[in-house]
Amino acid sequence: MGVTEELVRNILHTSFKAFDTFVVDRARDRIIDVVGCLIGGANAPGCSMIIDLVREWGGKKESTIMAHGGKIPAHNAAMVNSIMARSYDFEACNPFVDGKAYPGHISGTTVPTAVAVAEQSSASGKDLLTALILGDDLTARINAASNFTIDTGWDCTGTVNMFGATAIAGKLWGLDEYQMLNAFGIVINQLAGTMQNIFDGAHAFKLPQGFAAKAGILSAALARKGFTGVRDPLLSKYGYFALYCRTYQPEKLTKDLGKKFYADITFKPYPSCRVTHGAIDCALELVRVNEIKPEDIDEVIVDISPVGRDFAVGQPFRVGEVLQARAAFSFQYTVANALLRKNVQLEHFTDASIKDPKIMGLINKIRLNATIPPETPSAAGIKVKMRQGKEFEKRVDVAKGFGTLNPLTPAEKREKFMNNVAFSKTVPLEKAEKALSMLERIDEIDNVTRIVKLLVA
Repeated sequence: MGVTEELVRNILHTSFKAFDTFVVDRARDRIIDVVGCLIGGANAPGCSMIIDLVREWGGKKESTIMAHGGKIPAHNAAMVNSIMARSYDFEACNPFVDGKAYPGHISGTTVPTAVAVAEQSSASGKDLLTALILGDDLTARINAASNFTIDTGWDCTGTVNMFGATAIAGKLWGLDEYQMLNAFGIVINQLAGTMQNIFDGAHAFKLPQGFAAKAGILSAALARKGFTGVRDPLLSKYGYFALYCRTYQPEKLTKDLGKKFYADITFKPYPSCRVTHGAIDCALELVRVNEIKPEDIDEVIVDISPVGRDFAVGQPFRVGEVLQARAAFSFQYTVANALLRKNVQLEHFTDASIKDPKIMGLINKIRLNATIPPETPSAAGIKVKMRQGKEFEKRVDVAKGFGTLNPLTPAEKREKFMNNVAFSKTVPLEKAEKALSMLERIDEIDNVTRIVKLLVA
């Protein structure tokens, strides 16, 4: 039996009973986190254009456009919901495999895919969790085996995420082994996504994640009809690893398969690129314990890794067509915002907040130094030099929100969900509270549609 066949069998023949409490709890947290973020991103720049377009297309009423309401075909609903979830770069990230965290945003694709297909098929919460856990595990394993780094040029949300979305749709629809293998062989023809979107601050930065959700559902649907695909989409001569990876470690695909279930491990406290979070932590701590008036700051030196300096977040901040995309992927903006406003909220990534002259004045005082070792890209340090000669310094090695080392508390995760809802102004707070309560016990819910109905305007 080949590796791909082994992965297929694990997906199709693993039941909810295989998961321990920790695995289920983390999956539930990922669902809550992503659903909150997609509500928070419902009115983000560019989203109305996509929603208008899919509504113009129409089609079978299968799954709900979250927050806004209305049903459209499941693959389009998953796409739209995934794009909204990525809009503020706020959703869960960092797939954690065999003791190591990797760059990536799996959950923003897999959760909307699972919700859309579960709604379309009237699946239970336990069925949704099972498919999600297995889809996340497959995606995380492929991502880790790819030796993916953010300087490859590919955006992995548009490559590896497609396999996870395909697995989820296939699992929920009850595909057999032959169909599931073909579904993976079909989806490989749709892999894409460039990091240039982020460097250019374009609306398109969030598309690969949404396209992955759509492609996964489409591929599973075609395979269910009998359509055939590449026989070995992962390891053949022109399979995924040969085409998309500089180097790869296929042994990661099956190590402890069926025994350990991998997924995103970071829950973000701030709506910006994860690479900036260590520096944000430093800035917030400095203004919390010291009297730092922005107008008295002479210079801010931010110590970052070469990984951050060479990525989009290390570019000099400049105004572009999509201000929010520029701000969310900028060390200079996020640090200036934290120093000026002494917290970091979704409201700070609106056009009005970004154009604040006080922010722009402070940005010009921020210098980036690539002094942090590349093997610890989320570590950061800040030195604030004041005009009166005082200096304040802070360093963090593990940014807030990471796994069990510096996690968000359950209360903070719940607060994040409700803050997203409040910012969005789409879903009534009382409905959101009721939905959150149901999401917290989703394994007891007999039909996911009951939850979805609460999460619309």
